[in-house]
Amino acid sequence: MAVHVAGLDWQAIGDELNAHGYAILPGMLTAEECAAMAAQYAQPQLFRSRVVMSQHGFGSGEYQYFRYPLPSTISALRNALYGPLAHIANRWHELMDLPDRFPAEHTDFLARCHAAGQQRPTPLLLQYAQGDYNCLHQDLYGEHVFPLQAAVLLSQPGKDFDGGEFVLTEQRPRMQSRVEVVPLKRGDMVIFAVNHRPVQGTRGIYRVNLRHGVSRLRKGKRHTLGIIFHDAN
Repeated sequence: MAVHVAGLDWQAIGDELNAHGYAILPGMLTAEECAAMAAQYAQPQLFRSRVVMSQHGFGSGEYQYFRYPLPSTISALRNALYGPLAHIANRWHELMDLPDRFPAEHTDFLARCHAAGQQRPTPLLLQYAQGDYNCLHQDLYGEHVFPLQAAVLLSQPGKDFDGGEFVLTEQRPRMQSRVEVVPLKRGDMVIFAVNHRPVQGTRGIYRVNLRHGVSRLRKGKRHTLGIIFHDAN
């Protein structure tokens, strides 16, 4: 996994993130890996907590947060992705005049989170059935927030489910919100901004606020792996 991630075209990925706030990495997991990952949802010993969205006003559907130690595939993805994304994140914070900078190694960033009381792992599996959806939101969880996160679609659109599109919204200063529907196939990863990103305006750089969610599932069942790089309070 580390070799595969290191061989990706990170210049192109960074350009997509800068231009649109997200980038698609096709075929990050095979169909077999996706099926095995989705099957883990039925293994409660892997998870620290389960959230039913309707009970909290988050939407409809449910998700579970993994406990430590993480499954090997998730741990490998999280560690391999962090390094190149930290370079992008530091550039974004410089442009937005934000003080935080991120170390090159994920273990060092997690140590920072844990020292501040953010000790609960945040990678998660989400499960949607017909009629389910996820309201627009941001995954913040505490004082220390890594500004990029990733999700992998584990189900095949048009076969396992219909509807259920991944969506992003951007709230630009003194302008109406912009909506982006992100087309994903099974095994595709999307990397996207957690809360805001820098955008070049006529008077310099300004911050655009982003939220993400999932539209209503019209039929079938949909599973997604979410990879967040900061831990939670």
